[in-house]
Amino acid sequence: MLKRLYIKNFTLIDELDITFDAGFSVITGETGAGKSIILGAIGMLLGQRADAKSVKSGRERCVIEAHFDLSRYGLAPFFEDNDLDYDGNDTILRRELNASGKSRAFINDRPVALGTLRELGDQLMDIHSQHQNLLLKKEDFQLGVVDILTTDKKPLQEYRSLYGEYQKAAKELEELRDNISQRLDNEDFLRYQLQELQQAQFTDGEQEELERTSETMTHAEDIKSGLYQASQLLDGDDGILQRLRSVAHALHAIEQVFPPAAELAERVDSSHIELKDIAGEVDSHTEDVDFDPQELERVNERLDLIYHMEKKHHVEDIASLLQIQSRLEEQLNRIDHSDELLKEQEEKVAELKTRCESVAWQLTTLRVEAAHQVEHEMCERLVPLGMPHVRFKVSMEEKALGPDGKDKISFLFSANTSTPMQPISQVASGGEIARVMLSLKAMISGAVKLPTIIFDEIDTGVSGKIAEQMARIMHEMGQQERQVISITHLPQIAASGTHHYKVYKEEGEQGTISHMKRLTDDERVGEIAQMLSGNDVSDAALNNAKELLRGKK
Repeated sequence: MLKRLYIKNFTLIDELDITFDAGFSVITGETGAGKSIILGAIGMLLGQRADAKSVKSGRERCVIEAHFDLSRYGLAPFFEDNDLDYDGNDTILRRELNASGKSRAFINDRPVALGTLRELGDQLMDIHSQHQNLLLKKEDFQLGVVDILTTDKKPLQEYRSLYGEYQKAAKELEELRDNISQRLDNEDFLRYQLQELQQAQFTDGEQEELERTSETMTHAEDIKSGLYQASQLLDGDDGILQRLRSVAHALHAIEQVFPPAAELAERVDSSHIELKDIAGEVDSHTEDVDFDPQELERVNERLDLIYHMEKKHHVEDIASLLQIQSRLEEQLNRIDHSDELLKEQEEKVAELKTRCESVAWQLTTLRVEAAHQVEHEMCERLVPLGMPHVRFKVSMEEKALGPDGKDKISFLFSANTSTPMQPISQVASGGEIARVMLSLKAMISGAVKLPTIIFDEIDTGVSGKIAEQMARIMHEMGQQERQVISITHLPQIAASGTHHYKVYKEEGEQGTISHMKRLTDDERVGEIAQMLSGNDVSDAALNNAKELLRGKK
């Protein structure tokens, strides 16, 4: 539940720091005092879109922070899954927004993505504003109400998983059909391309070897001339080897009388051996290099074919051509076996659809049971709310398989015996829809472990005894390990709160500033009296207010 709310520099709020307790609390205040601003701050804290205009004029940033007690709600796995520190007694959510529009989110002082903050916020608090009444027009909301009350949640989880597989398989089937159709249209062209590549019989590394051979044969005369010249310089009549032999002979001749000559002679001998070996390799290469016009023509023709095919397929090497060849073989293999592949995928889709339908029927059975419970409980809850002849029915029709099964659910409603039941969004008045929504929330709140529920003027369009009954329902909801906060303009509901807060605004040097405070018992009397009689609080209004408060204790 919400323990403390801190707001700083948010629109008309300079600084607000207020604590909350368990049970049923009410918030009152004149129109325009700032109640919607506080709800906006809470919404931003829970992950809603932030607007730089929300930062109080002239300030650099705004901060919204809330402390929650989560010790009884089993939320520890969320913190573990998101690698966050968990303190069940004091979980802190914080949102900061600077004047440039950049915002940051924190959970227990750890920066988090906005989606993470929103995911946790959805599990902490439900804010029911008047626009939420429009949910009654949406089939998925009505279906969700029924699903919340089903006794077994596993079939829905199983169905959604199966349906996801079914959708994926069906999409793959359509893609396979399209691909097969396209391939059949291009089959002749694909076979021509493959045959062309297969006939070429390319091998990896062939291009590089042919290019080296072509380069060598093209310059064969220059190469042979260079090698011959090198051979003559090394081992000709007056070549280096002949001269080295003379040098070695001269040094050996004096090594007896000049010992250093022995080492020098040995080094010359080593050089002679190395150069003689080099001379042998030069002679060998000279013999290998030969100019064969026919071979050169064959090599160049082969290279021309390679270059042509590379250009045609927009690649730069034979390895890429071989990959294309392999891909064409695979595509044609699919064409040759397309009937088998298609049949296999169709059988997979059909099998998944059958499994979906089987689980969907289980869902329908569970929903029928839950629908009867909804019908019974809603009538019980709505009769005390000024609808003695109310009729409420959950209409279920079969539809095609969808993400939530094959059930189309619609809430049918009639507030009296003379009017036939019709979809609730078409026949219920604003006051009736407010009472229906409160009853729905009260009914499902026991099945959903939601720490805090805020009702923003759920009492619109009602008054008197009906307002008292609505207050009683919210009070009972606040006794079920839940915190209920109601923003109201009705004294009957304000008097029912265990705790009472007032939002008001003041005009100062810096403009209009909104405040919020917790009222004492005496202040509550004055506030409720003002709600009863307006600004001119009479003794009768004060006495009436005291009676209302005494009646709620």
